[in-house]
Amino acid sequence: MLGEGYLVYDREAAVHYANTWWDSYNPAYPKFDDDCTNYISQCLRAGGAPMWGSPNRLQGWWIGGGTWSLSWSTPHSLRWYLGTSKRGLTAKTVQSAEQLDLGDIIVYDFQNDGRYDHSTIVTAKDGDMPLVNAHTYNVRQRTWDYKDSYASTPNARYIFFKINDNFS
Repeated sequence: MLGEGYLVYDREAAVHYANTWWDSYNPAYPKFDDDCTNYISQCLRAGGAPMWGSPNRLQGWWIGGGTWSLSWSTPHSLRWYLGTSKRGLTAKTVQSAEQLDLGDIIVYDFQNDGRYDHSTIVTAKDGDMPLVNAHTYNVRQRTWDYKDSYASTPNARYIFFKINDNFS
């Protein structure tokens, strides 16, 4: 049993949200031209991930009051947030996509230039193969590697984030 002050990540709720809004936009949130990370953040929030850092856009992970953190809205910032956060929404990196569960996150550096340009959420598995949902070019249960995407290159890099089930 968890002590007081702990929250649990509801993977099922995050995936339900992802499958509900994969091809449309929740009017409760802003819509961006490059909407992938905003959508992923909404999914994480639907799963109960706690926000913190407001009003500093460079700190934490949050949305509110007509503004948001960079980690809420951009893949490169979400990558750094998930890779370093010690409070609120936290995650650990794993070595392969097959280690991911529903509700986990993948970030993509298609050009292998160190700048991460896309993010997705795992919403199903085909055997060990994670299938993902994403926005910008809206997809539902696409194979995680995006090898057939015009954005992908042979040198693409991925970071696999396993969202911690408990938040403090």
